Amino acid sequence: MKHRGRHRRRKRGQALRAFLAGTALALTGAATLISTSQATSGNDPGALKPITSAASLADLRLSEEPLARPVPDGPARPVGVAAVLADADRGLRAAADCAGADRSALPIAPAATRTHCWDDAGTEQWRTGGLTTSGDADDDGRWGANRVILSGWSDQRGHSRVAFVDANDPERLTYTWVALTVPTSGDPAGRPLVSALTGMVWYQDKLLVTADEGRGLYVYDLDRIRRAPADTAATTPPARGDRYTLPAVRSYRLTGARIGALSLDRSTTPDSLVAGESVPADSDRPTRLWRYGLDADPSGAGLLGTGPREAYETKASGVRGVLAHRSQWYLARTAGEHGTLWRQDSDGARVARCGTDETYLCWSGSAQSLSYWEESGEVWSQSGRMLFSLPLDTIDRALD
Repeated sequence: MKHRGRHRRRKRGQALRAFLAGTALALTGAATLISTSQATSGNDPGALKPITSAASLADLRLSEEPLARPVPDGPARPVGVAAVLADADRGLRAAADCAGADRSALPIAPAATRTHCWDDAGTEQWRTGGLTTSGDADDDGRWGANRVILSGWSDQRGHSRVAFVDANDPERLTYTWVALTVPTSGDPAGRPLVSALTGMVWYQDKLLVTADEGRGLYVYDLDRIRRAPADTAATTPPARGDRYTLPAVRSYRLTGARIGALSLDRSTTPDSLVAGESVPADSDRPTRLWRYGLDADPSGAGLLGTGPREAYETKASGVRGVLAHRSQWYLARTAGEHGTLWRQDSDGARVARCGTDETYLCWSGSAQSLSYWEESGEVWSQSGRMLFSLPLDTIDRALD
């Protein structure tokens, strides 16, 4: 097994709060927080229901599909994450320097404590998706010496790329783009990965992303990033001006469901990949939530267990972000200008309310991926052009 960070399996209790500490963003509307027992019954997803149906569980099984044999790297040797971060050529702006229209996508309650917006250049025709961090990759919260955020994006054609964000200085986040590709026979660059990146998890030296509208998963080796050829035209896939590409090394296909959201749960043994089903917001059918076991040695054939370790149904639809920690499940749901953030378990569900009318539409505008940085205790997400975080303890207090 290759060790690229401090791959200790013991959990660390220390939380380096200084890295992610910040002043809470001033937002209008005082929040009044109540349980969902007081919410409109039609919107309360209630308690999680364990799935016992063999047919429903079979829908959640993965099968591995072979990829084309990649062309050898040739004289240009692959690079790792540190080399990409050292080449960062763009920066995120602090919330005070972001447009009001962008800031309106932030949660009202609970409020974010760290907020940034993406640079206009290079993101105009792109939409945000899944998000993961070095807090997923290694339990000390770093990859080697670096704190890193990976932010997934896709354009109108479905081409996908990832912003590699250097988060070592919390006051100055810089990044550069890496285009995701899929190997094809005889082509060293491969073809672009055409998929909305609704879910993304970084586990040790592997990056798992949703593919084919949630019907599958691709696995990427973060020690195999390629520098794009200098003479590649900016309009030619897969580079499109991106200076780095990353080819997939493994592919999985779902039997009968579509994944709409992914996250990592380090509170289980072994660590587990958490998934939420993609169900339209106006659907009246249940949404399935489940987890796969992850192998502590991702270099082997058993990176990802192909059968669900546990699975549940929830009445919540339109789920765009899912997070599991211990026995609690957190669901970010889209609902128009602002979404909702629910916490569910086997006993019931809770949500926050805000404003003078005590609405429960208090979460970010276009609810997106949730990622828990265990070492720091922070939950990271993104909505529209905003990247933000807040402590999980803050969320729990808002939902009690």
